[in-house]
Amino acid sequence: MSLRIYGNRQLKTLPGRETRPTSARVREAVFNIWQGTIEGCRWLDVCAGTGSMGAEALCRGASLVVGIEKSNRACAIIQQNWQSLASAEQEWKVLRGDVVQLLPKLSGQFDRIYFDPPYASGLYQPVLQAIAHSGLLDANGEIAVEHNPQDWTPPVIPSWEIYREKVYGNTALTFYRVVE
Repeated sequence: MSLRIYGNRQLKTLPGRETRPTSARVREAVFNIWQGTIEGCRWLDVCAGTGSMGAEALCRGASLVVGIEKSNRACAIIQQNWQSLASAEQEWKVLRGDVVQLLPKLSGQFDRIYFDPPYASGLYQPVLQAIAHSGLLDANGEIAVEHNPQDWTPPVIPSWEIYREKVYGNTALTFYRVVE
């Protein structure tokens, strides 16, 4: 299976159902909402899956893209895709492992974070808390959380607010940002 992203670029994907790529409609919506903020940003792709969101960020000029993914096979595909898309000035890395354990080990802050776990994984609360506790979100940064619109209650994270919620068929996005 192949997947097309910004600039009609083609990405490799894993066969089968090991990952669930973010739909083109949702990807386009996220990048429209964050339009004008991607160039030069530091992007974190949590539960990266196919890596399509990080790939889009690279194509749109992010200076740093970090992906976290549990699957060995998915990490190999993400690395191939990102290597083929990134310019010499862009930094990127793919980290393999348990997201809750890896987040506290990251250094620096991110301007944009995209979080799309398997919907029934139970990762929403622990991952959002780990991001907040580790200070990974820049003071002017934002997080987009992809989830099932019928089966999710947004976690309350101290010092963050929900400022936007959108539904696209079977997929919903909830946007958080830091409250001053």
